[in-house]
Amino acid sequence: MIVVTAAMVLADEEVELRFVRAPGPGGQNVNKVATAVELRFDAARSPGLSEAVRTRLRTLAGRRLTADGVLVIQAHRFRTQERNREDAVERLVALLRAAAEAPRPRRATRPTRASQERRISSKKQRAVTKRGRQRPEDGG
Repeated sequence: MIVVTAAMVLADEEVELRFVRAPGPGGQNVNKVATAVELRFDAARSPGLSEAVRTRLRTLAGRRLTADGVLVIQAHRFRTQERNREDAVERLVALLRAAAEAPRPRRATRPTRASQERRISSKKQRAVTKRGRQRPEDGG
C-alpha cells in the first residue's frame, strides 16, 4: 500500500516497477547491473483517483503521461536499485499530492483609483514622447 493522502491510497499492484540499465558513468558495474527504475502507473484506470485529480495530473505530468493515460517515471539518480525505487515512488507520491490539491479559485478584484490614475498618466506621458518623435508639419 502506498499512502498518498488520507483519502488516497494506491494498491501495490497498481504500480509496476521495471529495472533497466542506468545511463551515464557507473564504473565496472554499469553494463552488468540494472539499477535504474522505470515506474509505470496507470492513472487512467486507477480506482483511487477521482476525475478531478486525473485532470490535474494530466496537466502536471506533461510528457511523462502517455496517450493511454500511463504515468512513466524514470529514476536513475542513485547507484542502487533500492534507492532508485524509493526515489521513483516518492516522486509519484509528490506528483499525486500536487494533483490532489485543488487550486484556490481566483477572486476578481477591481483596480484602485490610484493605480488607474498612474496608468493613465503613464499613457499620456508615452503619447507626448511619441508625438515629439514625429516629423514637424509644414507651416505654410
